[in-house]
Amino acid sequence: MTLVDTHCHIDPQYWPEGHDAVLARAKSAGVAAFVAIGVGETLEPARHVVSVAASRTDVWATVGLHPHDARVSSDELQAELSTLADHPRVVAIGEIGLDYHYMHSPREQQIAVFRALIDLAVEKKKPIVVHTREAAEETLTILEESGAREVGGIIHCFSEDVPFARRALDLGFFLSFSGIVTFKNAKGVHEAAAFAPADRILVETDSPYLAPIPFRGKKCEPAHVVHTAKRVAELRGVSFETLAEQTTANARARLGLAAV
Repeated sequence: MTLVDTHCHIDPQYWPEGHDAVLARAKSAGVAAFVAIGVGETLEPARHVVSVAASRTDVWATVGLHPHDARVSSDELQAELSTLADHPRVVAIGEIGLDYHYMHSPREQQIAVFRALIDLAVEKKKPIVVHTREAAEETLTILEESGAREVGGIIHCFSEDVPFARRALDLGFFLSFSGIVTFKNAKGVHEAAAFAPADRILVETDSPYLAPIPFRGKKCEPAHVVHTAKRVAELRGVSFETLAEQTTANARARLGLAAV
């Protein structure tokens, strides 16, 4: 049995003990590979994950600009993102998208950056990792209007419902389920996890955020993806082993992960 955590943050700001210790715990739990997300107010997290991915055979990276940080975007920043995106261990552009919950960046800036980085993904021929919160309709509309269909991608930390899932699937996107799927009141997410085609689902932690039950309220680690996968398997009526095998194959197919 192996699993892939398709979305984790391994920056030093989150893990003072170092990413190697964190990933070692996950490996002991049966997690074979990791996709480390390079986003932040500066490009240091992106540089960091690219460096880690270049030094380990079980880590791949993404680079992008979180919607919270859209306000810091500049021509210089996007130029370096473009350079980082060329690294062979960078498998996607993201996370990018819209977040209207906290509004850390103005709506107009979020939209402009989202569109610009979709264009970058199309240019680089790499899939997109989408973050959306309280912006479902606008997120889908931008994806549908842009070239996103050309490269597809992943709806990370899926927290919407089946109608949203249908439109995302129609665009060629995969649905990635986080610890939210273990929460009792996440009915729409439960229904989407049961509904999605077997070859279009992934699992993730979004560590250090959104720890699944039984760790809710604590710091989330990549090792905890095991609990998320078990819940998705239960919702789909399949064995944990089947779910692990399928989601690992899906991660390999969607992100081009080799040797997993």
